[in-house]
Amino acid sequence: MNWKYMILLLQLAGISASCQKSAVSEMPKNEENKEAVDPELAKTIGFFIENWEEKSFDVPESQEVQNSFGANIKVEVDAAEILTKIPNSVYGHNANIWMSRMIDQPLFMQHITALRPNLIRWPAGSGSDAYFWNAEPGNLPDDVPKQLVDQNGQKQEPGYGYGKTEDNWRASLQDYYDMLATSGNQGVITVNYGYARYGLSEDPVARAAQLAADWVRFDKGRTKYWEIGNENFGAWEWGYRIDTLSNRDHQPEFINGTLYAKHFQVFADSMQKAAAEMGTTIHIGAVLFDNAAEEVWQTPTTKNWNRGLLEHIAGAADYYVVHNYFTPYQENSAPEVITDAALLVPQEMMQFIKGQMSQYAGEIRPLAMTEWNMWAEGSKQQVSNVSGQFATLVVCEAIRNQYAAALRWDLLNSWAEGNDHGLFSDGREPNVAKWTPRPSFYYLYFLQKMMGDRLVSTAFDATETRVKAYASSFSSGELGVVLVNTTTEDLPVKIEPKNHKLGEKYYWYSLQGDTDNIPFSRKVLVNNIGPAGLAGGPEEYEEIKAFTASSAAGVKVKVPARGAVFMVLE
Repeated sequence: MNWKYMILLLQLAGISASCQKSAVSEMPKNEENKEAVDPELAKTIGFFIENWEEKSFDVPESQEVQNSFGANIKVEVDAAEILTKIPNSVYGHNANIWMSRMIDQPLFMQHITALRPNLIRWPAGSGSDAYFWNAEPGNLPDDVPKQLVDQNGQKQEPGYGYGKTEDNWRASLQDYYDMLATSGNQGVITVNYGYARYGLSEDPVARAAQLAADWVRFDKGRTKYWEIGNENFGAWEWGYRIDTLSNRDHQPEFINGTLYAKHFQVFADSMQKAAAEMGTTIHIGAVLFDNAAEEVWQTPTTKNWNRGLLEHIAGAADYYVVHNYFTPYQENSAPEVITDAALLVPQEMMQFIKGQMSQYAGEIRPLAMTEWNMWAEGSKQQVSNVSGQFATLVVCEAIRNQYAAALRWDLLNSWAEGNDHGLFSDGREPNVAKWTPRPSFYYLYFLQKMMGDRLVSTAFDATETRVKAYASSFSSGELGVVLVNTTTEDLPVKIEPKNHKLGEKYYWYSLQGDTDNIPFSRKVLVNNIGPAGLAGGPEEYEEIKAFTASSAAGVKVKVPARGAVFMVLE
């Protein structure tokens, strides 16, 4: 009905002007003004949302570019359809004891402060199960054997880690705490569970739990998130197999999920009592196996690990921990295999673990992916621009599938001819300086810079598979959009916002590889600015001006081949 005609009828009926206004205002709102409402928080995120903060977009310095081109790929972004709040813990990383003292490395401290991953895990990896936080080198507890039994039953020196060290090549526990405090990040600590298996005392479980509880006391509330052991189902882990002749509490030679669950309860009880004494709150995670035992990992332990653990842990775990390296083991994977794994595995793993929790424990608890990366090797995949694409997709899919946390493995590793998970060069890479950021660093830096605090919905034409899109909203009102192009050609894309009042401009950073080592370029160009050397990206990445264009002709951008665009709409 014509509004002027309705008002005329109301006037003729003797209705006052104030009532006329009320009648009009109570009509259904335009869809563009639909209110955004936060959905119920997923149980798989749970208390990890404690780190959540409202986020305001800081408008960057920018340079104007033209967007006068057509774009037949269209992405609808609905600002009113919030999928989840984004926990800050999805941007995490892993440190390790061998990556120098950290705090005395100015370049590393500059980069880790700029990146601000929020959570940094320690001492990380399999070394956690041979780490003694309060010991000096050569001064282990008297019930720790000099050699441990490996998966083949052979005795080996495990390379014990020590929290009290002054060596330059490795960090002490205090170095780790100082690094966190200086860079503005928080910790995730993995305590030594293996000691409960290989310890020589009459009650090694109690001794190991006491060691962990004493660490909680020493920590004094600095760390909220704790894990009991690292991949303890794995044949590669210290404590997976023990010498039964030296064991004094009649443990089986090989670990199983039921045994771990019973030991976990002892650890959790001791650690929670210690936290209560200190007047602090901690959350303790238990280790789950991430999939239905693929053949390469299949042992009696992995096959039955989750059921034994979940049926016997008696609610002692606050959250559960998974690790995943996504691509086929030690395969020279093509770019398409790598990006497909990033898109598929997070959802498959979440569905699998939720099913296991429901089936065997009867409840869903937060799920933290505290190690992730790729197995792909042989063509420098791990240090390439494609690894940056992969990192972007993994984090975005972790958010979309509502993981409590996602922590990339790791900050510094070993060059190994390019089969190197490190976010930074370790200095052995020919003609590349130590602490040079790898391409993944740049993708993750600009992802977090341009990602809001809530994930919102996106919609494509059903046949579009070339570009992946993720959108977010800022509490300050802007929309963030991440576009990843998995093809070998540049693709123009148009963003069509819904339930969002579009401002005058939009801003973006465009990332792509260079022409070296195709298809796995070791370089990344940010708005066409690349590194001065053989690998990495631009040195002054914090100073790079964003591209900007007027929204008047539509929000359009060209997403580079095997690259990504990180965009914010006013």
